[in-house]
Amino acid sequence: MGTTRNVDMSSQEVKVKKVTAPAGTTEETPVEDEKAAKTPAKPRKIHVRSQKYTAIKSKVDRNRKYDALSAVELIKQLSYAKFGGTVTADVEVISTDVTAEVTLPHLTGKQQKVVIADDTILKQIEAGQLDFDVLVSSPQFMPKLAKYARILGPKGLMPNPKLGTITDNPEEVKQKLENSTKEIKADARGIIHSSIGKVSWDDKKIIDNAEAILGKINKVKIEKAVLSSTMGVGMRVKI
Repeated sequence: MGTTRNVDMSSQEVKVKKVTAPAGTTEETPVEDEKAAKTPAKPRKIHVRSQKYTAIKSKVDRNRKYDALSAVELIKQLSYAKFGGTVTADVEVISTDVTAEVTLPHLTGKQQKVVIADDTILKQIEAGQLDFDVLVSSPQFMPKLAKYARILGPKGLMPNPKLGTITDNPEEVKQKLENSTKEIKADARGIIHSSIGKVSWDDKKIIDNAEAILGKINKVKIEKAVLSSTMGVGMRVKI
């Protein structure tokens, strides 16, 4: 006959709950400690601005609409980035559907080398000489380019109608691409962001680019426009 072992449960606390069993009887079932309780939400991290930013912000009148020259001059005076800061225009518009094609008078980055596909370019491609950034082609010339798709495709150099690089007017497209023509459009919040120059630039160049951006957007569609530099404070400008 087996031996019966007595277990002393007096030193242990077992949490139980009653559950309904068949025939209306009840039985006791152990329940885990309240680990399933909701974990308290982590406190939201508060973004603390640097002392430099706070000091600079105090010098900007947030209720004022600056003229372009005053805004650019102040941006350059208050810029404290240790590297070459970029000046940006942020334009709030009435709709996320707002788009425009603009050619900046002054290039904001490295100028692209754009070439038009012809027999000379094909010989260069075949020799592995891909000395260009963008390749533009007419639809009629694309069959000749097709055999080089394995070379051009992986490097993002194959002409593409979605990019506008397959066109009946390759010379016109080449000129636009070389002159920093680009499409600007509102993001999901209805704001158009565009780089318009460097802090080190001459004031006039920055203003010319800012006016080119604003001039391409219908004034009635603009809620407000703000200029700022990298890490700097935004300044609202007159439209």
